[in-house]
Amino acid sequence: MSTVEESIEVRVPVRTAYDQWTQFETFPEFMEGVERVEQKTDTLTHWVTKVAGAEREFDARITEQIPDERVAWTTVEGEAKQAGVVTFHRLDDTHTKVMLQMEHEPEGAADTVGDKLGVVRHRVKGDLARFKEFIEERGTETGAWRGRV
Repeated sequence: MSTVEESIEVRVPVRTAYDQWTQFETFPEFMEGVERVEQKTDTLTHWVTKVAGAEREFDARITEQIPDERVAWTTVEGEAKQAGVVTFHRLDDTHTKVMLQMEHEPEGAADTVGDKLGVVRHRVKGDLARFKEFIEERGTETGAWRGRV
């Protein structure tokens, strides 16, 4: 397993950043390689990704969700093996630090080489930068799910 840890500060209140992150079906708008995310239940999502021409599908289960604090997940079925947590830290009334920690298991030789070259870390960093741009340009979330898991 490899571990990726990245963070970014966004110019929105913690509630706005958290609420947007709970809108999994919008992830393709700012996550590179994510083609589609379907929210199956409150705790189950189905992902379709396409990276370097290879399409993968997997299901991820939300294992912990605490409003304005954290969302944790793990894959439960499919080709990708990963688990992670994203946490939200209030810096002041209008700024939030978003921290993402993820463990993933490379599949095959190409994934292993890409992992060693930092491809996943670079992608996560880019996804967080695009999330920042997405939420700051909007200034408000596209929706919210305030339930606890």
